[in-house]
Amino acid sequence: MYTLRWQSLFLQVLLFLGCSAVASEGSLGDNQRISSSILGYDLQYRVYRPAGISAQQSLPTLYVTDGQWYLEPGGMKAVLDRSISAGIIDPVIVVFLDSRNPDRPTENRRTKQFMCNTDFADFFANELIPTISNEQPVSSSRDHRVILGLSFGGLNSACFGLMLSRYFAGIAMQSPASGDHVDVVRELYEQSETLPLKIFLSVGTKNDNTKAVRRFRRLLASKGYELSFIEVSEGHDWRNWGPLLDDVLVAYFSGNGGVAD
Repeated sequence: MYTLRWQSLFLQVLLFLGCSAVASEGSLGDNQRISSSILGYDLQYRVYRPAGISAQQSLPTLYVTDGQWYLEPGGMKAVLDRSISAGIIDPVIVVFLDSRNPDRPTENRRTKQFMCNTDFADFFANELIPTISNEQPVSSSRDHRVILGLSFGGLNSACFGLMLSRYFAGIAMQSPASGDHVDVVRELYEQSETLPLKIFLSVGTKNDNTKAVRRFRRLLASKGYELSFIEVSEGHDWRNWGPLLDDVLVAYFSGNGGVAD
């Protein structure tokens, strides 16, 4: 399936019309620290919980790398509140994983963590996902888990599709980078069997990794992946990524009973 830009605009109109009343605000927890024996250092994350949920529910989970950027003012929390309040998407737990050293925020570890790093994948599978499962009312099924990232974080989502398809049914990539890295991942997908993944892929047409992402999209389509693809007339920045957050959410959580359904 291919998502066109006009569909994104239509969704934004629906969100506006559906939220004439004040949106019910979900809660965004404080930073939580997790000590990883696999990575050998601490990380931190914040959890978004929709309003009005109970401890007995079994909600889908969206994991977001570079979570600190997605949570900047006017960012993803507001989109989640509006989308859930308007009934555009079902309630979802969102884990915003910070890519920075919690003791030295100027140190960003993303270029090491996001390059198909097997230790980072093992951290998710054996430490982060079990922690969230113990702390939050989330589903234990891989059919209700999605990983989202931008730029190198988008590349990480592609890597997790190959490395952690047992844990994630959905991989969402906003402008995966760089072009050379995307070409390497494309070749790995070409060599792999078609995996049970639902994929969201977007790219800008100005100063973005457009050609490499288009080649990746063609390869994924040829292998029969369920694919939502969007191109926008923006660059490798938040004017591209921010307006597509509602599209990402709708692609996976729009009341269809499961990410992979």
